[in-house]
Amino acid sequence: MHEDIEEVLFTEDELARRVEEIGAAITRDYADAAQEGIVLVSVLRGAAIFMADLARAIKLPVEMDYMAISSYGNGAKSSGVVRILKDLSSEIEGRHVIVAEDILDSGLTLSYLLKNLASRHPASIAVATLLRKKTRAQADIDCRYIGFECPDQFIVGYGLDYAERYRNLPYIGVLKPELYS
Repeated sequence: MHEDIEEVLFTEDELARRVEEIGAAITRDYADAAQEGIVLVSVLRGAAIFMADLARAIKLPVEMDYMAISSYGNGAKSSGVVRILKDLSSEIEGRHVIVAEDILDSGLTLSYLLKNLASRHPASIAVATLLRKKTRAQADIDCRYIGFECPDQFIVGYGLDYAERYRNLPYIGVLKPELYS
């Protein structure tokens, strides 16, 4: 797999350090909100690794839940159609929800998800995205916590995939274009 990577953007150590910083910020920001309950929501499958590390970095009680939402299929570009493949198991009404997202690309999927979650009347909703891509046409989404800004390239690793491969790379790298073009 490593030979398929053109360039490493964020090393394993850089990722660990930044996730710890985000966890510390969430711990500080939600110190008084623990009574209402904090629910971390991971968007499967890409954000599962990020959320697992983030949950360990938050020094407050959190409940973890998962949704599977897709707008990609097996391609490199969004299909434009958003579908819920797996819904939450937890009730979020009156609770603080933090969506752990792997990457904010077009924002289509995340925008849909935030509207869906808001309709369930949580106490608050915040977004913690590991990566925000620098793209021209991106939905206007307020991300309270951002790990890294990244270039508009096709990236994989640390949960991010291409056709279900490369998720288990311990770093984030640029996939060689000839592999997905």
